[in-house]
Amino acid sequence: MEQDELAQELIAAVSEGDDSGAARLAEQAISAGIQPMVLVRSAIQPAMDLIGKRFECGDAFLPELILAGDAARAALDQIMPRIGEKDLAAARSGTVLIATMYGDNHDIGKNIVAAILPTYGFKVVDLGINASPPAIVEAAGRAGADIIACSTLITTSLPYQRQVIDILKETGRRDRHYVIVGGGPVTPEWAGSIGADGYGRDANDAAALCQRLMAGPKPPLAEPLLLGALKRG
Repeated sequence: MEQDELAQELIAAVSEGDDSGAARLAEQAISAGIQPMVLVRSAIQPAMDLIGKRFECGDAFLPELILAGDAARAALDQIMPRIGEKDLAAARSGTVLIATMYGDNHDIGKNIVAAILPTYGFKVVDLGINASPPAIVEAAGRAGADIIACSTLITTSLPYQRQVIDILKETGRRDRHYVIVGGGPVTPEWAGSIGADGYGRDANDAAALCQRLMAGPKPPLAEPLLLGALKRG
């Protein structure tokens, strides 16, 4: 099978949520001589862009997005170990510490973001669910995280997003980490009111948001970057 054909089949497998097929095709593509980072850029990223556009247009739904994220992760499990440390460091876009806030046991949205970010070159440290603000700040410092991503799907956990930022300020570490927020009850207005650096409506917004933050001024920002804000209406 030709290299271009392998890449196209890998795009199809990932976008269709075929994790076993994605892993097999990634292995075949590497064996056929496609360089790992070329494969990420020519197949994994386009596949996630494709499913993201389908989701945004209403042609795909949350289960399809989750399955595509799982398939991308399965392919990356085959690809990433083949990338040398030098190339891996050069390809890194940054490190994101992601967590679902204290009091919230929902992780679907967080898991989708955590699956998509590596396809854009980010190292992801996933703290899981029900994470307290002190634990998030401590883990972010330990991981050297550039970005702290705080997710919640329940209103009662919203104040803990603010508390993450408050702790960073109190400990003199606010300038070390961007803080972005998202989830069902989160709004652009909320992001601005707590002093977050960014807001994204969905996983694709989160990826674009992280890219833009890493290319911009150092934290904290005077005003948050708001992606997906106009889609809510």
